[in-house]
Formats: sequence, C-alpha cells, structure tokens
Amino acid sequence: MIFSAAQTNTLESFEVVPTGAPVGAEILGLDFSLPLPAAVAQALVGAWHEHLVLLIRNQAMTSWHYLAAASVFGKPQPGALRQYFAQAGQYDPSAALGVPEITILSNLDPDGNPVQSNAGLGSEEVVWHSDNSYIDEPPAGSTLYAQEIPSDGSGRTSFNNQYLAFEELPDELRAAIAGRRSKQDATRNSAGVLRPGVTLPTRPQEVPGPMHPLVRKHPATGKKALFLGRRRVWPSQYIEGYSNGESEALLDRLWAHATQDKYAWTHVWQVGDMLVWDNRCAMHYREPVNNTERRVMWRSQFHGEAVIAA
Repeated sequence: MIFSAAQTNTLESFEVVPTGAPVGAEILGLDFSLPLPAAVAQALVGAWHEHLVLLIRNQAMTSWHYLAAASVFGKPQPGALRQYFAQAGQYDPSAALGVPEITILSNLDPDGNPVQSNAGLGSEEVVWHSDNSYIDEPPAGSTLYAQEIPSDGSGRTSFNNQYLAFEELPDELRAAIAGRRSKQDATRNSAGVLRPGVTLPTRPQEVPGPMHPLVRKHPATGKKALFLGRRRVWPSQYIEGYSNGESEALLDRLWAHATQDKYAWTHVWQVGDMLVWDNRCAMHYREPVNNTERRVMWRSQFHGEAVIAA
C-alpha cells in the first residue's frame, strides 16, 4: 500500500509487519523527515518493546531528522568510542558531522578509501555483543541508518532474542548463574580491536569495565533476559565468584546457547534503511564487509539505566 505525504505518519498508515523470526518487525507508513505525532511515536515504541528490533526503510534524513527519529526511543547520547578518540588525541571520523550524538561507522581510512581495518570496526567481522555494555549504565538501545552499502550486500547484521535465550536456558546453567555478575571488557571494540590509548590486559584482574548481572529485568516489559554483553580474547569477560577455569567453561556454554541460530534474524541492508534495537534484550552480530567497497552508516544510541538484576 502506498500513502501520500498527507497520509504518512498517521495511525492509519502505521503498520507493523513481523519478520516471522524470533525477533524483528518492519514498520510501514513512516517518514522521519516529516513531523511525527505523539500517538504514532507511542505506537512505535510499543512495537519496539514487542519485537525488540524495528526496520524502517526508504528514509531520507538529515542528521537532525535522524537525531529526532532516535529521540522517539530515548535520549540520544554520544557513543562511548568517541571518548577514547578524544582521550588519545586521535582523529575522530565522526567529528565532521557536527552532532555529538551521532557516530559515523565506516570501513574507510582517513582519505576516504575502503580498507580492511581502521580505528573503528573497519570491514572486520563483528562478533555477537550488546552495545557499550562496558559502561556503568549501558544504552537502552541503538540505531543504524544506512548511507552507503557495498553492491554485494556484505555486512549483513543479525539480531537475537535474549528473552527466549533465558527462557530456554538449561536448569543447571540457570542455577549456575543465579545472582551472578560478569565483567564487561572495555579494552576492545566489537571487532576485537584494542581501543585508542588502552593497554591490553594480561590477566583477568587487569580487565577494565563494570560488573553487570548475567540476568537482567527489562524496566519497561518486566521480562527477564540473559545479558552476556561482550567477550573478547582472554583475558576478557569473567564471572564473579568462580575460578578462571570454571568461569571460562561456563561462559563457553552460555555464549553457545545464547547465539544459536534459532533465536536470530538477519537483515540485508539497503541505502535508506534505519534499524532500531533494544540492547537490554537483544544482541547483534555483523558479518565481514567487502573491503573493496565503501560502507558508511550513521549510528546513535539512547541513555539507559543501571542494569536491574532479575
């Protein structure tokens, strides 16, 4: 169904089309370059809480339109990576945009050429994780807006449902993590690259980052979700109260369970796509990107809260 501009952004035009997977829905009848009535914004947030990940296609937004769209889901905040560039006195590719709450994610070098590795995620594989779990109050959610996409569609992004992962957790694993917290590694980004100005740890005690509950309660839905956050090459994440060997073995089982294909949905990007996801109950993964073609995304995230132990 095609709507005119006058019919867009109304409750009549608003349509939720589930992916059919355990997570995700496409939203039809929205144009974020136009005003969004409060009732439609409320319906959008409701769909987000129900489906965890939302896809809105064919958007043509300025940076300020995009920031306003992100604001529907929470108060936008600068990504934690930007502070590492500032502290290390290194070039921040997002600075040119002039909006602190928007980060540019790309596979480009400072001259604008596509490369395999750069100071960000580059064209590397990005392992399963929750955004910025390494800060005291991780963001409630995040968004990506596609500016340039390789012609072969590489760089697909997958999301999974951690409500279901917790519900189907084997009894012995559930008992093993009851009331437990894990260290969230702040040293490396989602592609495993050491952050600017950070020293690589040599033992678990040197890993910077907060301890967060392994099972969290969502403040809006009240549901329990497995919250693994992030794990990099050892030494990295570990579970409080266990020996290193016990922690590693337990984490191996937890990550294998949480990242099963049956909990996931994969998105193939098109220019103009905007995705919004909930970091409190979904993790995400990016496959490697074709390093001979440009991939440029805008990213923002929303203020979260201290993780509520379930």
